Amino acid sequence: MTPEWVVEMSRRMIETTLLIAAPILICTMVTGIAVSLFQAVTQINESTLTFLPKALVVAAALVFFLPWMISIFVGFTTQLFTSFPLHLG
Repeated sequence: MTPEWVVEMSRRMIETTLLIAAPILICTMVTGIAVSLFQAVTQINESTLTFLPKALVVAAALVFFLPWMISIFVGFTTQLFTSFPLHLG
């Protein structure tokens, strides 16, 4: 196992993690901004108001993006395990 291979796999792991997490994080961020804007416009300063919309958006995003996220993860894992024999020894 060469140091270059370890660095390359580490880079790919970080990229895959960001790629898998991005849809959920972006949806939550957009929802948070929308709720904050709504609170600023209506002058409602209730801290618990942001929880329910974010929870619903995360659940909807998971339903929508989960098959894609799983395929990305399975592809990366398959590639990782098939490259082990080439770099061990």
